[in-house]
Amino acid sequence: MEWVNAVIQGTLLGGLYALFAAGLSLIFGVMRLVNIAHGDLIILAAYLGLSTTVAFGMHPLLALIVVIPVMAALGYVLQRVVLNRTLGGDLLSPLLVTFGLSVIIQNVLLNVYSADPQKMGAGALETASVKIGTVSLGVLPLLTFVIAIAVIAGLQWIFYRTALGRAFRAVSDNQDIAQLMGLNKHHIYGLALALSLAVTAIAGLLLGIRTSFDPAVGGSRLIFGFEAVIIGGLGNLWGTLAGGVILGVAQTLGALINPGWQLLAGHIVFLIILAIRPNGLFPRMSE
Repeated sequence: MEWVNAVIQGTLLGGLYALFAAGLSLIFGVMRLVNIAHGDLIILAAYLGLSTTVAFGMHPLLALIVVIPVMAALGYVLQRVVLNRTLGGDLLSPLLVTFGLSVIIQNVLLNVYSADPQKMGAGALETASVKIGTVSLGVLPLLTFVIAIAVIAGLQWIFYRTALGRAFRAVSDNQDIAQLMGLNKHHIYGLALALSLAVTAIAGLLLGIRTSFDPAVGGSRLIFGFEAVIIGGLGNLWGTLAGGVILGVAQTLGALINPGWQLLAGHIVFLIILAIRPNGLFPRMSE
């Protein structure tokens, strides 16, 4: 029963990793941009949520009403003003720019909030649980997993059922022909990063409720997001959820064998899958 419990807890943890990865998968699918600052943007969203809850005295989940539009607006402006200038040439330019952005975000957060770990209080939600048979499930991890499924289903619907999704796929397939058809690729890219950072806002607030955070932990969130994307397959949103679940289960099973092996087990599973299937388990694109 201990192993069954570890698999269930790992599956729920995978929902959070899928939220880390969904934004990465989205912008890579649309504009082939690898955003090194993605983890730090998750932490930035967590701090914005913290400031919102303190300033307005609201529940952290309600803070999403403020944080999602702020992060989406930040994403659009960032893409239009900075990142669009780096696309179209070699892959090194956007990598260097987003790396620099990562350093800037960390230092700004350090100066504004200090290096002390912070956590958002969500009251009874943090400790509430439901018992199914002999397994106890935390309400917060369960809610996180449900939100992850809803977010990925929403992104999938936007991509394949809306005009915006058709524009995303058009500029992703062929920028020049898309522009000849009247699409402004810079505007579409801005909307893609805005949508990505809206998802990042959700991931940041749920992370801030679940555990403590500080300005330096963005790097590890980025690694978890990358691993979930690679395991699931590039450009496949549902594959990203599968990747997050596989990573989460690997970590909880590793921790069950030895508490010191939790992160190591996840990395080993990632490397094994990368060696066997370099494009991931369910790839939609070959690069």
